[in-house]
Amino acid sequence: MAKSKAQFEMTSFGLYEGWDSKSKELPSIRNFTTKIPATLDVEFGFILEVKKGKGLKLDYTIYHPNIPDKKGNVLEPFSGDVYVRNNNWEFYLGDTLWAPIHDKVGDWRMVIECDGKIVAEKTFTVLEEYADGEIQFWKNRGY
Repeated sequence: MAKSKAQFEMTSFGLYEGWDSKSKELPSIRNFTTKIPATLDVEFGFILEVKKGKGLKLDYTIYHPNIPDKKGNVLEPFSGDVYVRNNNWEFYLGDTLWAPIHDKVGDWRMVIECDGKIVAEKTFTVLEEYADGEIQFWKNRGY
């Protein structure tokens, strides 16, 4: 019997509640958006659902604006891999902003590949002009 092909679906993307990478729980979506306010500790990314993919290796990369390290050299994209743990599995790929904020403004492209093929990607734009409005919106909503 031929093995079924894995199915990949991005189930949410945008701003999320704070995420604990040590927890088994995925973060909760706050707002579906690709426009990210340039504020400290804002959490953004996407959740990928994988069906019929147990054992597959996923490679992920986060391409960020030209963020310099402490010596002024541009940081390499953040990358890694993860294995699909069961046949109905979800994975959160995201990032957060840290000080100083001004060098984090721009496009952040997040990509997940399986066997050399892109199975999910999303570009988020971190914008300074949204910073104050988004913060006020979330404070007023009780977040």
